[in-house]
Amino acid sequence: MATITSTGVGSGLDVESIVSQLMALEKRPLNLLQKSETSLQTKLSAIGQLTSYTSAMKDAANAMSSVLLWKQTAATSADTSSVTVSTETGATVGNYAVRVQQLAGAQTVSSQVFSSSKATFGTGTLKIELGSWTGEPTPTGFNAKSGSTPVTLTIGEGEDTLEKIRDKINASKTGVTASIINDASGARLALRSTETGAENAFRITATETTDDGDAATGLSALAYSATATSPMTRNQTAVNALATINGIAVSSSNNTLKNIADGMTLTLGKVTTSDVAVAVTADDDAVLKAVDTFVSAFNTLAGYIKEQTKYDETAKSGGTLQGDRTTGNLLMQLRGVINEGSTASSVYSRLSDIGISMDANGLLEVKDTKLKNALTGNRDELRKLFAADGSDSASSGFMDRFRDLGNIVLSSEGLLTSRSDGLKNQIETNDKSQTAMETRLALTEARIRRQYQALDASMASLSGLSNYVSQQLTALNNSNN
Repeated sequence: MATITSTGVGSGLDVESIVSQLMALEKRPLNLLQKSETSLQTKLSAIGQLTSYTSAMKDAANAMSSVLLWKQTAATSADTSSVTVSTETGATVGNYAVRVQQLAGAQTVSSQVFSSSKATFGTGTLKIELGSWTGEPTPTGFNAKSGSTPVTLTIGEGEDTLEKIRDKINASKTGVTASIINDASGARLALRSTETGAENAFRITATETTDDGDAATGLSALAYSATATSPMTRNQTAVNALATINGIAVSSSNNTLKNIADGMTLTLGKVTTSDVAVAVTADDDAVLKAVDTFVSAFNTLAGYIKEQTKYDETAKSGGTLQGDRTTGNLLMQLRGVINEGSTASSVYSRLSDIGISMDANGLLEVKDTKLKNALTGNRDELRKLFAADGSDSASSGFMDRFRDLGNIVLSSEGLLTSRSDGLKNQIETNDKSQTAMETRLALTEARIRRQYQALDASMASLSGLSNYVSQQLTALNNSNN
């Protein structure tokens, strides 16, 4: 709510205007402080952006210095419908001829036809065992799977329908899954190994609470053994995948041959009649992408510095960081990294040797052909030029230097951190000065107002006295007349 004042009524002076003008003069130092804070805040924001761009450049350089980048591989297959290939970092580079003789398969068996899924079998137990059949294709024995324990399912009253037995098998997690196949003739129970491979075959032993002596009825109708006549029929044999890799026979319980060669995984899709060519090569595309990422990060940083330090002739004003010594020092150090030759490689000594050079605007440009030739022709020497961690700057790779420079200027006592902290301290000091100045100005305005109120009262009193004297003189003159 605005203050209501009658100052000036008695004297006729425009006191509010006088006070306002006097205070405008008194506030000039405060206005300068406020203007200075705005400038400081703008510089702090610019230094923050500079820090962000420097960090991105450092991260890009660090990625190019990483051993993991240079160990990345790419894999190809001449027939991906038959064989697909994937690699991990550090996979052995090489060429492979892969021929697939057999895909891994799971054992499947099916029952005879029953009237429906509601058909009942009586009570008893079903024991399910995982293992492998010996003597295929006409098995003569069964070897239990190492580490596997037989599971016995108890079929009680009300649990003996085909569908409830299916559910019990699936809930038991025995390594066998069950389903019911319905067609025009009725319902069949179908069982399948959860996993492929010869060791994941299974047999089922049925024990009826009351044995009726007929293997084709009751729970006995759900028993299976490949070594004897069974009411259940085996439709597919559990087998391992069989293949040759460079003429070497290999076997696997599944169709994914993980780490079949150092860092390489093959996935078999179908049987082949000839070799499928598989190649594992160094991932040059990953390196080229990393170069592009670094160049982009460097140019963003250098471009920002140029924009913030330029002088606009038209506007007659400089950028936010023009004349800023920290920014100038950073730019000088960035260019110093590029201009100093490296002894890390015996083939290359400068970035320009492999197609990376600085243009007239201080930005990096890449000659793709020259870089790709270096990558394919002297990959290890190129790695040294980029990533070697030497005992000093001269013997280190360029990306190693950029990474180290980033770490230094971004450290707790580095150029950018110190500059940011300095600006924050100046802003804090400025804020304190403004607070003190505002307090002093409030006291000054109060003092001025008191002075003018006193003057206003005095002038009002004098005005009243003057009016009284005038009235008396007028009255005297009238009486004499």
